[in-house]
Amino acid sequence: MLIGITTEGKVGLGGTALVLIGFALAASFLFPRRNPNFPGDRLRAFIVLSLLLFVAVIAAVVFFAAEEEGEGAAGGEATPTQVETGTTGTTTEASEEGEGEGDPEAGEGVFVDGGCGSCHTLEAAGASGNIGPNLDESEPDTELVVERVTNGMGAMPSFSEQFSEQEIRDVAAYVVESTSG
Repeated sequence: MLIGITTEGKVGLGGTALVLIGFALAASFLFPRRNPNFPGDRLRAFIVLSLLLFVAVIAAVVFFAAEEEGEGAAGGEATPTQVETGTTGTTTEASEEGEGEGDPEAGEGVFVDGGCGSCHTLEAAGASGNIGPNLDESEPDTELVVERVTNGMGAMPSFSEQFSEQEIRDVAAYVVESTSG
């Protein structure tokens, strides 16, 4: 799960956890050594501080590990661009992510070899992962799959270093064909 959290998020979570752990260690070992009657008459303040630190850690998890809405998420779609074919002067549409279509058959191999099924449910691949979205239910479009595989989001890391652009288009074609086909 930590793979999908940004560096700033990891630092924020780590810092918040460090404060809580430091307080817990000090309250367990340091404060009682200096004052054997700890917390004594300050029990109410100790409980309030403990609860505040707990709430701060939970808030940090919600804030730093939250998934951001991307361009390809609900409401935002990539717009096609016009590409000239050159010889005849006619135009064809191509997506922003690259020219050419993906091959669903090749995409099945990318999905399996890339371990996508360990996180995602996709009936066509016999995959039942539950970390990422259930692809059968979400039925993502090609642009969204290409965006997520290329750039990652939330718990999903970027696969742009592991897969070529063609492999990303292939796996996108496979997912789209398998879920809406």
